[in-house]
Amino acid sequence: MIKGYLQDLGAYWLLLVDCVKDVARHGINIRETSRQIVKIGTMSLPVVLLTAVFTGMVLALQTAHGLQRFGAKNYVGNIVGLSLVRELGPVLTALMLAGRVGAGIAAEIASMVVTEQVDAMRALGASPMTKLVTPRVVAAILVVPLLVMIANIVGIYGGALIAIYQLDITAFQYYQSILNMVHYRDVFDGLAKSFVFGILVASIACFKGLHARGGTEGVGATTTASVVTISIAILVSDFFLTQFLIRVG
Repeated sequence: MIKGYLQDLGAYWLLLVDCVKDVARHGINIRETSRQIVKIGTMSLPVVLLTAVFTGMVLALQTAHGLQRFGAKNYVGNIVGLSLVRELGPVLTALMLAGRVGAGIAAEIASMVVTEQVDAMRALGASPMTKLVTPRVVAAILVVPLLVMIANIVGIYGGALIAIYQLDITAFQYYQSILNMVHYRDVFDGLAKSFVFGILVASIACFKGLHARGGTEGVGATTTASVVTISIAILVSDFFLTQFLIRVG
C-alpha cells in the first residue's frame, strides 16, 4: 500500500514537471485556457459567493458571542477580517472548487480515458498534456486567487450585516477595526495559499482522470477519489504553508 502511494506521488510530480515543460515548449493555448477560465471561474462564482457570505455572517455571530463575555464585542471586525483573509477565504474557496471543479475535471478526463479518446489523441500525434492538462492548470492558477479575493470581500460584507444590524456595531467601527488589523502581508499570504490551492485542484483532478481504470464504474470511483484527495491535499498544504509564511514573515 505504501509503495503504491509513493508511486502515485512520484507519477503526480512527473505530471507537474511535464506541465511546466509543456508551457515552456508550446506556450499556452489561449482559446482552451479561456474556456476553462469561464468553466472554473464564472460558473463557480455563485457557490463561492454563497459560501463566503454565510461564513462571514456565522463568524461574526460566533466571535461576538465569545467576546461579549469580556466586553470586547467591538473587536468582531478584527477577527472576521483576519480570519477570512488569511485562512477561511482561501481554504473554503478551494474546498468548494474541489467539489465542483475538481470532480468535473476528473470525470471529464476519466470518461475520455475509458472510452479510449486519450489513446486516439496520442495516436494522432496530439499531446494530452497540451490539450487536457495545461489549460486547466493555468486557468486554475489565474482564477482561484481572483475567486478568493471576491470571497474575502463578500465574507467581510456578510460579517458587516450581522455586526451592524444585529450586534449594534457601527459600520465605521467595523470597517475601521478591519483596516487596523488586516495588513498587506495578510492579503499576500492568503493569495499565496490560493495560488498553491489552484495548482492542487486542477493538477490532482487531471492526474486522477488520466489514471482512471474500470469503465464507467471507474469514472465514478475516480471522481470520488479526486475530491477526497484534493480536499486532504488542501488541508495538509495549508498547515505547512501557514508555518512557512509565518517564519518568512
